[in-house]
Order: sequence, then structure tokens, then C-alpha cells
Amino acid sequence: MTPERFRMVQSRRRFLEQGAYGLGTIALANLMGGEGRAAAESADPLAPKAPQFPAKAKNVIFLFMGGGPSQMDLVYPKPRLNQFHGKPLPDSLQKDLAAALSQRPNTSSDSKVFGSPFKFKKYGQSGMEFSELLPNMASVADEWSMLRSVQTDVLNHTPAEALFMGGSPQFGRPSMGAWTLYGLGSETQNLPGYVVLNSRAAVNGSECWTNGFLPAVYRGVELRSSGDPILFLSNPPGLTPELQRKRLDALRELNQMRHEATGDMEIAARIHAYELAFRMQTSGPELVDLSKETEATKDMYGLNDKPPVDGPAADDDMPRARRGDTLAYARNCLLARRLVERGVRFVMLVHYAWDHHANLIPGIKSACAETDKPTAALIKDLKQRGMLDDTLVVWGGEFGRTAVAELRKPDQPETLGRNHFMEGFPVLMAGGGIKPGQILGETDDFAMHVTEERMHVHDVHATMLHCLGMDHKKLTYHYMGRDFRLTDTAGSVIQKVIA
Repeated sequence: MTPERFRMVQSRRRFLEQGAYGLGTIALANLMGGEGRAAAESADPLAPKAPQFPAKAKNVIFLFMGGGPSQMDLVYPKPRLNQFHGKPLPDSLQKDLAAALSQRPNTSSDSKVFGSPFKFKKYGQSGMEFSELLPNMASVADEWSMLRSVQTDVLNHTPAEALFMGGSPQFGRPSMGAWTLYGLGSETQNLPGYVVLNSRAAVNGSECWTNGFLPAVYRGVELRSSGDPILFLSNPPGLTPELQRKRLDALRELNQMRHEATGDMEIAARIHAYELAFRMQTSGPELVDLSKETEATKDMYGLNDKPPVDGPAADDDMPRARRGDTLAYARNCLLARRLVERGVRFVMLVHYAWDHHANLIPGIKSACAETDKPTAALIKDLKQRGMLDDTLVVWGGEFGRTAVAELRKPDQPETLGRNHFMEGFPVLMAGGGIKPGQILGETDDFAMHVTEERMHVHDVHATMLHCLGMDHKKLTYHYMGRDFRLTDTAGSVIQKVIA
């Protein structure tokens, strides 16, 4: 079909635009509004947008500790838990544990209490307590706000990851990064507005950064930490940048004609993707080239350290392929700073290393050795560059672990682990809009039940959006007959952690 013939084709939208003496324009606007978007979005769906109210944070770095970090071994010292080590759980808690773990194998109400073998200390003026496994994160204790009593609704990784990422245990909902990009747009034209850096793959994979029912332009883009940030980003031999530009111009014209005829936002997303890929052929390699970073900076992140041992430390259930490069997380933390420095709105680091059903002691040591120093370095680096004030950093997993032991190898008691538990797990927040040095929430002596300041994953999402200048109840998208939002039908801002 020639371009002239193409322009003559009248779609339903064009008829509405041109017909009925202008009433078609009103109908088109109503149609687009019913689909969850405004006509202005079609020009540049990622153009920066003003927040709903003055914001403290401009960017988010979300450090996803996939698998469920063990709270009583990292940030919750529980002396009574240690006193009961090797003994049955008190009668008052056995029924609750049995009900919570009714669908989980290898753990029951008669399992023996598993006290933490690690020592704890108080750090900073806040007196925040950390395990000996996290000395570097402890060194920036006064930058963190620690939420000790977060709860989720589901006990298995797949739905729990979906809930933590997108506000629902069901697949198909947009991820928190997609909602952020939809609400605020992007401040960079040369990199994706929502970037994912994956050092140990999550259970749900790309579902963790999906756009769901939002237009595809809001989906997270996974970048590699070395080489081409995206495979096949570079031109093949013989294709010059000038020729590539001409090809893209022709493709853009055809896509633009189709978009004008249909108003299809997926075509706008496709145009944006092609153009972004062209610009990233220059900006991408520069992003991952760390040669201009100082040796002091690389030392701070641990990039010059001897890699941690990747042997029996990993959970027996974790496939070897998921273990990956032991320094990848360190590189990704440095890249996260470089990304927000260049205007990327939302950066998510995925490090699935915390699912310790067995071999908890060597496993959690390994996970901390990989993540502790780079995480603290990211906080320090952002602060010394004046970027922490408007960058929100969030650290957490999809749930916590049990106070009792899981024994998958009865003949090897040294392989003790912990099962999943969905109440009273930790989330740490720092930076833009967060009051530093706060400790909020508490659990009982066995880190099982919330005793103070119960918080839900929805509340964490609402607080994150608040720091970005968005009301979680007003950030909505109309789909399948109703308005959806990240916090579903719940959620409250955790006011006590807001600066």
C-alpha cells in the first residue's frame, strides 16, 4: 500500500475525529479517556510530568533481596529465641505456626526453635541493631529508616513476588516501576526510564518488571552490566550509523501514519523503542564503561575485592545457573548510581540469594558477603554526591522466615534452614523524603507476630509514591471497566517515616 493510499484509509477513530460537526473529537477524547489515557500522551508517553504535589524524591532505586531474608539473623535480635534454641515452640504459638505453614513442607508446629548464631550490635545515634553479617549497612544506620513489621498476604514466592512488585498476587498487574514511569515520565532521552539490573534471577523473571495492562512503553528494560547493555544493540558489520538513521526515519514515518490513523498507544511505544535503541547505541556503552570511575569508588563498592566463594553457601534448591557472578551485584549498585545520575526514574536491582530452606548459616553468610558492602557504598556514594536527598532507596524481600528450623536432611542437622513466613518482615528505606534513623514496628520474642505498628506491602507502595509526589489513590488507570492502582483498594502512607 502506498503512503498516499494509506492516508486515505478511514479508521473508526478518524471518522470520529472528522465526523458529526466536531462531536467526533469529543467522542474520541472520551474513548481515549475510557482506555486510561489522554490524547496528549500520544506525542511522547515518557515526557516528564509534574508530580501531583511537591516531591522529595525524583528517582527510586529498589534493591530486591529475592527469596526472603531471615529477619532474626539480620536485623531483629531476639534473645528469647536463642534461649529456646533446640526446644519446641511455646504452646501459645504452635497453633498459629501450624496454620501459617499448613501448605509448606518440612516445617510444622512441633519443629524445634532455631536461634540465631549471629551477634548483634547497636549502631549510630539511632541505636539501630544489625547482625555481624551486615557491618557495612550498619555503618550507615543513621541513613536508614527500618520498618520491622511489614506483612504480606501469601506464603509462596510466585504470588508474594507478584504482590510486592505489583500490588496483587495475580499476574498481569503493572509493576511499581511501571506505575512510577506512568505517573512521572522520564527525565532521560538516551536511556530507558525504568531499568532492571539482574544479578541473581527472581522466580517470576520479567513479570517482576512488567507493564501489565499499561502501555508497553512503561515496561522495565533489563540491562546487562558489561558489554552491550542489551544484546544485539550494536549495528552489524557494514551498517553505518547514517544508513541506520535513514532506515529508522522511514520506519518512523510509516509507524507515525499508522498511529495517526488508529491512536494505538502500542504503536507510540514501538516508535519510542526504536528511537531509544538508536540513541542507546552511544549512551549504553558509555553507561557500563566503569573505566572513568576512580579506584577509590571501585574499592568502596568492592569491585576490587576478591570475589566471595560461591560454593555450598547457596541453597540446595537454588539452581546453579541462578547463582551467577558473585560481583555482579556490586557492579549493579554502581550502575544504579550512574543511571539515576543520568535521569533514569526507576532502577530495580534483583538479587535472589535469600531462600535458605537448608544450609542457612553458610547461605546467609554468602548472600551478605555479596550485598552488604555494595549496598552501603551506594548510600555513601549518593550522599557524597548530593544525590541521596532526591533518590529514594528501598531494600527488602517478598517475606521473612520462620523462628523454627526446617530440616530437609534429618541425618545432617548442620544443614538447618528456615521456611517462609509472611508476618513481621523488614523493609529498609533511605533518602528522598524518608526520615533517617527511624525504627518503626516490632514483633514478638520469636519474630512471628507484629506487636507494634503493623504495616502492609500496600503501605510501603503508598509511602514510596508519596515520596515521589503522588497520591496512591489518585494514580489510576482505567482498564476492564474499573480504575486500577498500585495499592489496589488498600494502603496508607506510613507517616512516621516521612521527613
